[in-house]
Amino acid sequence: MKASDLRTKSDDELKGELLGLRKEAFNLRFQAASGQLENTARKRHVRRDIARIKTILRQRTAAAQAGKE
Repeated sequence: MKASDLRTKSDDELKGELLGLRKEAFNLRFQAASGQLENTARKRHVRRDIARIKTILRQRTAAAQAGKE
C-alpha cells in the first residue's frame, strides 16, 4: 500500500482500514506463535501499513490544529 493511495482516502476510510489491519496483525501474531504462519514477511508489511495510516491521520490532525490557530 502506497502513501499516495492512502492520502486520497477520507479519514473514515483510513480508520476502517486501520481497524482491519490491526485485526490482521493480531491474527498473524497468533499464527506465528502457533507455528502456522507461512508468509512471515506479511507481518512486516502489515505493521508498516499501520504506521503509514497512523502517520497520515496524525499529519491531518496537526494541519487542522495549525489551521485553527
